[in-house]
Amino acid sequence: ALSAPGKGILAADESTGTIGKRFAGINVENTEENRIKYREMLFTAPNIEEYIAGVIVYDETIRSKASDGEPLCKKAQDKGILIGIKMDKGMAHIPGTRDEHSTQGLDDLAERCKEYFALGARFAKWRATFRISPSTPSACAVQENAWALARYGAICQASGLVPIIEPEILMDGDHDIERTAEVAEHVQSAVYKAMKDQNLLLEGTLLKPSMVTPGKAWVGKVTNLDVAAYTVRTMQRTVPVAVPGVVFLSGGQSEEEATSNLNAMNTMPAKRPWSLSFSFGRALQSSCLKAWSGEDDNLKKAQTMLVERCRANSDAQLGRYLGGSGETACLFQSNYKY
Repeated sequence: ALSAPGKGILAADESTGTIGKRFAGINVENTEENRIKYREMLFTAPNIEEYIAGVIVYDETIRSKASDGEPLCKKAQDKGILIGIKMDKGMAHIPGTRDEHSTQGLDDLAERCKEYFALGARFAKWRATFRISPSTPSACAVQENAWALARYGAICQASGLVPIIEPEILMDGDHDIERTAEVAEHVQSAVYKAMKDQNLLLEGTLLKPSMVTPGKAWVGKVTNLDVAAYTVRTMQRTVPVAVPGVVFLSGGQSEEEATSNLNAMNTMPAKRPWSLSFSFGRALQSSCLKAWSGEDDNLKKAQTMLVERCRANSDAQLGRYLGGSGETACLFQSNYKY
């Protein structure tokens, strides 16, 4: 269901601190009431279920009540949208490395999986990040995070949750697209080796990678077709055919960039044995958040903008997006955490 044609995943799993930064940009106070109000607006958007198969949420959200007293996530479930849960607990520095990090949260993961399943979650997400520089990512960081992604995946599957594997190559840096492709191939190959070593059922997983783009500080220019070609080639070289779907993160690209790049991947002549879709956060919510601005009177307008972005990315997954409907403002944040 998560990789159904024309559907993707809404990433709404921002931590309390991250959603606070988003709210600060529209002068909305970061209170639990406002966080619930905003996410209820997302989940109840008319016809969003035509384009969204699942939504990833944060711990607070899966425990929250909607304005009518029902569980907040039931608003999405009633539309047939599956609930996913952010499982990682942030990053910690890996000793002996140059500011590289490993993802935390394995210690009590099995217990949390069982609790979240009881609360209605049916899939999960775990994010690891890799920074490109002349000396990174190091072999240590790749090995550590690949192993943790696989261990998380195995624990999720043992608990009945579908794991989304997210090895994100950060956009920070001035490297070219060739260097990004080189690192992405190295990282994803290590991740799938670790998954094989830990006996994951690949058919019961999804991959959430970055698109292959140059570093944000690179001075050259690439086209949508360049990004599509390098990204699809990277997937061909690293992702087993048994994996049913690849749901890309937007990674700080503008709404228009992310959608147009996805469309190019699905229209270019290439072998694509997996579904290539989206699991966007900022690239789905940016216009909607600005339109809402914390005002009840703006709710319908904001929902319309959200559904429009979902529809555009649905079209891109099907290779029929005509372009021009999304904002072109860059959504990149250096060393992004959420």
